[in-house]
Amino acid sequence: MQTHAKKLLVVITEAALEKLLVRDLRRLGAHGYTVCDVRGGGERGERAADWEADRSIRVEVVGDEAVVAALVEHILATYCANYAVSMYVTDCGVMRPHKF
Repeated sequence: MQTHAKKLLVVITEAALEKLLVRDLRRLGAHGYTVCDVRGGGERGERAADWEADRSIRVEVVGDEAVVAALVEHILATYCANYAVSMYVTDCGVMRPHKF
């Protein structure tokens, strides 16, 4: 099996940011993304998704290191001071690199 090295960015944040994040991802070079509704808890409390303002999302983006780095820097500078945001980046291998 041959894979091609890419980076996986995972952002877990408030659902209210979804449209803004998707706009930013596209503008900063992401070829695509995946969004899922999630539940959980952390230092800012529990998010059980019992009502609209309590929803959280998980956004995943696979891309080149430069694109992922630009996304991380933008999210840190734009959203982290005022919203619940958790992020991590990990290495991944893809089978069809032209898609990312």
